[in-house]
Amino acid sequence: MDNRTGEMQVFLRVVEAGSFSEAARLLRLTPSTVSKLVSRIEARLGVRLIERSTRALSLTAEGQLYYQRSQALLKELDLIEQEISYGAAATGGTVRVNVSVAIGVLGLEPILPEFWRAYPNIVVDLSLSDEMVDLYLDRTDIAFRVGALADSGMVARRIGTSRRKIVAAPSYLARRGVPLTVEDLSRHNCLGFNFRRAEPVWPLKESGRIVDRVVAGSLLANNGETVRR
Repeated sequence: MDNRTGEMQVFLRVVEAGSFSEAARLLRLTPSTVSKLVSRIEARLGVRLIERSTRALSLTAEGQLYYQRSQALLKELDLIEQEISYGAAATGGTVRVNVSVAIGVLGLEPILPEFWRAYPNIVVDLSLSDEMVDLYLDRTDIAFRVGALADSGMVARRIGTSRRKIVAAPSYLARRGVPLTVEDLSRHNCLGFNFRRAEPVWPLKESGRIVDRVVAGSLLANNGETVRR
């Protein structure tokens, strides 16, 4: 199978990143794999595209030409796919979306008007819930969630990152004091969730690894926004 477009993307990333190792990190490949892909292009073309040194990379004249033409070609491919996507959207239809409350309210709802300007005939059937849903039984097309994908039969794409923090209201800390160690949490009111599969634990980093610590508190809720408020 011809995968020249994939090789072009790797080559562009090497040039733009300035090193094989950085390109490999961005592409989630090994440096040796990235180097082999670039060498494969050079072998097929019979020319040297990149001059390698211990300090930096530099493009040959042929490499500069290949970079410019590859960049233009891949942009053209993107345009083709966008045109086809917009054409398909004109037929209309319903997309069933299930999203966690925080992501839905803060991330998805504000961009819906822009989405409908581009796809005016698409109906968005939107459900906000922090519960894990069965996409098949609920006839859900797309779900937005935080965390690892448990079902390997699903297709997932990361669209962002989320970090956890332990927080409290200043008035609470004034009354109860500031916990300084993990053990101190056992004396504090730690809020949690009441999902069917939820356990009363907080994942905390201890000695460089994540450990689930059992906590207890006076509130269990089924969505993160309620807990936050």
